[in-house]
Amino acid sequence: MSFKTALIQLRSGRDMARNIADASALIEEAARQGAEFVLTPEMTNILETDRDRLRGLVRPESEDNSVAAFAELARGRRIWLLAGSVALRGPQGKLVNRSLLFGPDGRIAARYDKVHLFDVDLPDGQRLRESAAYDAGRPVPVLLLPFATVGLTICYDVRFPQLYRALAEAGAEVLTVPSAFTRITGEAHWEVLLKARAIETGSFILAPAQGGLHECGRETFGMSLAISPWGQTIAEGGQEPAIIMVVIDRSQVLEARRRIPVLAAQDSRFTLNAEAEVAT
Repeated sequence: MSFKTALIQLRSGRDMARNIADASALIEEAARQGAEFVLTPEMTNILETDRDRLRGLVRPESEDNSVAAFAELARGRRIWLLAGSVALRGPQGKLVNRSLLFGPDGRIAARYDKVHLFDVDLPDGQRLRESAAYDAGRPVPVLLLPFATVGLTICYDVRFPQLYRALAEAGAEVLTVPSAFTRITGEAHWEVLLKARAIETGSFILAPAQGGLHECGRETFGMSLAISPWGQTIAEGGQEPAIIMVVIDRSQVLEARRRIPVLAAQDSRFTLNAEAEVAT
């Protein structure tokens, strides 16, 4: 009922080749340490705030060097590898923020394009509009892997609990949240959101993250986390690139859901009275 996984924390920059090499070295080491399932963060292949430069560098999935490199790594090391997300050119002209799950045969077992795009105004004056460059995707069915049933999400998705409940109701025991959280939102919300999603669904949360000050000037929060179905932190990173190893015991999912069977309960549809009486 247990398996060994590895969260890869990165500080991706503007040079795709270097990013691929840095990620590959950590993935190789995680495999040597016995990880069956290795996960990298959001924007593994490039983290670039200059949208024009980004559009000039990004390629379709079939031409992307990171896709080829990660497929070869998964095949060579016989691991399941989740490239938490890579920036790719989509079919409609915009980019896609895509998770790719590679099987031990090197083939792509699943694709997930981020559903909820990060369009926010931060307290420090930053205005981030992911939808200006990226197309949103759709949720994917849960994935029955040899060691667990897995549901895929990316970063900003974590603020939408209905997605996680739907994945858990469909059988997911492990929910992945590869991320590049900003420092400001990370300090305020990162850990509490991940723990909430774990507790609400009785699922493991695996959240590899970008961390530190990137070449493009963006600062990400780091602190990759693995959270148990009971909401406990079982492994965490700091700010530097690293491998965070953790053993996942699937029996904890059954135990958490037995103790607090929220997924078995019917979702009460409260009807609000639009003509509520006003106390006088």
